[in-house]
Amino acid sequence: MADTAVWPYLPILQRLALALALGLFIGLERERRGKEAGIRTFAFATLLGTVGMLLGESFALLALGLIGVLVVLMAVATLTAGLGLELTTSIALLFTGFIGVLVGQGHTITPTALAVVTAGLLAWKQALNTFTVHLTEEELRSAILLAVLALVIYPALPTGTIGPYDLLNPRAAWITVILIAAIGFGNYILLKLYGTRGLAVAGFLGGLVNSTVVATELANRHREAPARLRKATYQGVLLAGAAMLLRNGVLLAVLSPAAAVATLPAFLVMIGASFVLAWTHRDEQPDGEVNLALRSPFSISSALKFGVLFLVLEIAGDLGQRGLGQSGFYVVSIVGGLVSSASSVASAGLLASHGTLLPQVAGIGAVLASLASAFVDLPVIARLGRDPCLTRRLALAVALISLLGVAGALAGAWLIPVPS
Repeated sequence: MADTAVWPYLPILQRLALALALGLFIGLERERRGKEAGIRTFAFATLLGTVGMLLGESFALLALGLIGVLVVLMAVATLTAGLGLELTTSIALLFTGFIGVLVGQGHTITPTALAVVTAGLLAWKQALNTFTVHLTEEELRSAILLAVLALVIYPALPTGTIGPYDLLNPRAAWITVILIAAIGFGNYILLKLYGTRGLAVAGFLGGLVNSTVVATELANRHREAPARLRKATYQGVLLAGAAMLLRNGVLLAVLSPAAAVATLPAFLVMIGASFVLAWTHRDEQPDGEVNLALRSPFSISSALKFGVLFLVLEIAGDLGQRGLGQSGFYVVSIVGGLVSSASSVASAGLLASHGTLLPQVAGIGAVLASLASAFVDLPVIARLGRDPCLTRRLALAVALISLLGVAGALAGAWLIPVPS
């Protein structure tokens, strides 16, 4: 047994108070749901684990064993009463005992975080069940694939640059692929939850995934009632473009903070102009809901396509910079933006983070790629919407946003000091 004479009085009281608070916090949810193991049971479980750890490791194991016996007795009682197994409560009670042991060892942040997560999982039962029921097979496969790419394939890739000219960095490229996929998947979930509440919300959230797909869907919907939906379609396309700019700005900031600082005025002014231009036509709201036909943005084919495109753009941008200087990189950025602005922005950010490009140059390239992606939507609107008035107004708006973006990029490159 541990020597009680050397127990520091105040730290021991602090540990016991933390254990009691965490047990009460977790048990509060179980008590509210009328479970057999409620607020007092969970408080005793954390205190038992903490006291056992204070007495020594053998007593900590004994405390966890006693909690296990309690769980078994609870299971027998509920089965006898015909209530079935309370597996969630039983596991939570065992987990609470381990949280108490951590507190007894002197940890604070870890057991507190675990207690919050445990209480959250218990409280969000209905939300999690609803989410699981509505989860499609394609979405489940996409989530599993994302985990495989991040946790299985990435550790197996070689470190550092490879190739005769040191042009390829497999791990850095794969991190970017994972980042793009995670952003797209998260945006897809947001769109699925909130994107059917009107063209404005659907346009913005859809633009986080793929602004061209949004333009296609809105143009098709606009063709059904041009006079009534012209302003709403105009607004939705501009908001989708604003979301695309926001996504690219965040992506650049993650990969190269210095480049993001240099282009901060450009992205802010473009996003702001998009919202202002869209806000001027906020007087018309479409009737009903809109469903954007966006599939889950992450699959093995999309991952491989993005990876190949990213590598091509990274190599082309590097070679363009070496052979033709800044102008060569800018050309590659514009061409890449016509295909995938996210890939071009990621390539620019990664080249800047490796020191291949100046942050100002990478930032301007990211702006040009984003603007090229915005111009791609205009032919889609013209072909599918079949409304010259709408196409002309969108073209003028995109041209104004582009001029402001280029001016902002140039101003930021010259005026804002870039951290080294």
